[in-house]
Amino acid sequence: MTALPVLTIPPSPFDRPLPRVIQGGMGIAVSSWRLASAVARAGQLGVVSGTALDLVLARRLQDGDLDGAVRRALAAFPVPAFAQRVLRRYFRPGGRAPREPYAPVPRLALRQTRLAQELMVLGSFVEVWLAKEGHGGQVGINFLEKVQMATPSAAYGSMLAGVDYVVMGAGIPRDIPHLLDQLAEHETVDLPVDVSGAPAGHSVRLDPTNLLGADVLEADLAPLARPTFLAVVSAHALAAYLARDEHIRPDGFVVEGSPAGGHNAPPRGRLVLDDRGQPVFGPRDEADISKVAALGLPFWLAGSQGTPEALAAACAAGAAGVQVGTVFALAQESGLEPGLRADLLARLRAGTLEIRTDAFASPTGFPFKVAHVPGTLSDPEVLAARPRLCDLGYLRTPFQRETGAVGYRCPAEPVHVYERKGGDAADTVGRACLCNALAADVGLGQERADGYAERALLTLGTDIDGANRLAARHAGTWTARQALDWLLDAAA
Repeated sequence: MTALPVLTIPPSPFDRPLPRVIQGGMGIAVSSWRLASAVARAGQLGVVSGTALDLVLARRLQDGDLDGAVRRALAAFPVPAFAQRVLRRYFRPGGRAPREPYAPVPRLALRQTRLAQELMVLGSFVEVWLAKEGHGGQVGINFLEKVQMATPSAAYGSMLAGVDYVVMGAGIPRDIPHLLDQLAEHETVDLPVDVSGAPAGHSVRLDPTNLLGADVLEADLAPLARPTFLAVVSAHALAAYLARDEHIRPDGFVVEGSPAGGHNAPPRGRLVLDDRGQPVFGPRDEADISKVAALGLPFWLAGSQGTPEALAAACAAGAAGVQVGTVFALAQESGLEPGLRADLLARLRAGTLEIRTDAFASPTGFPFKVAHVPGTLSDPEVLAARPRLCDLGYLRTPFQRETGAVGYRCPAEPVHVYERKGGDAADTVGRACLCNALAADVGLGQERADGYAERALLTLGTDIDGANRLAARHAGTWTARQALDWLLDAAA
């Protein structure tokens, strides 16, 4: 593979060469440790998804951890008692019995149990440790700002495993630079959490000394390397706001456009839908790249960037490179359940793959890209047949009750329950349970006692040109390395 010249743009926190390609952090474990490892070994930035890794860890253990990878990573955790408690609770040698439901994990809350924090710390530790195992490449982890209550524990676990980058979108991550500074010193952190109907002042706490034990910190753990932090933004105004204050300034930006898969920033102004029911994005929703470049921080472009031409154009515009998702979501090492990936590739090759921006599917209220595949929740009849419930709760919103206590609600839960908690029934229309659906995408969907098995909901970016061209070059799927070789060789 012909190497592009090394690009170094100050300021770089650790004075390392910046990647040309960032592999996007997708779904729940779609950006698996295997995918991130393959990208990192090839010299680019491999990124694991940081969403619901406590759930992923618990369910992989209940499925028997047949290749032993999870237990190998747990054995490397600096506090063996952590791993032993989780193994005793969740590990099933040989896996679950047929149709046996997965055991639950604690749901996110402002006040967290020890088990909840241990699972979140271990989940992200395991994923990052495995992604970094056996090579010297760089590995990042992607978080959603919307899932605030998980961030301190998940970030700390990833840092204990030596994560190199933290990438965060789906919100305004103004508190993350300071959080990472504190966690690097094993300090107690209080991350502000948005509580609907309540004044500021709510937070979620992580006390590493209490969690790990003072003797462990004093005897075994030196200060951690503080990872490079990239904020995902869709507007140059947000980038300028974050960059102007050193206390909230990230180390760089991922500038993401509306064609990107997964969640998108809502259009600015009043919501207008096109004739397919999709939000209409206009010029106001496009970031001015020259203004982002003028801020002097490294940045990468995302959304419709999965081709060599896009990479070359991004670099010509002053970007360090691009963040790419779709071509890696369809790669051999991605965490997508093989049958679902094969279905997507078949539709891609047949020219029948339809991807739509759904304004209402996500409980977050953010537009969400949906790939239409029969048998998944993209089918209105399949969605209507799913019993409404919210038993995972990663996208629940904290709200203040009339009593002053904090409750939790989700537009994907039963409508009468949502209304009883003060929610508007109109907000429940068209909502899908993303938590359960995204777990099903990677073969970790719940099988319930009544026989119902959770269905998937797939997402890709709307620009599939890169995927089409790779499909023409490779008879089956392709590897992450093959995708990178194509992107970088052609760009060079």
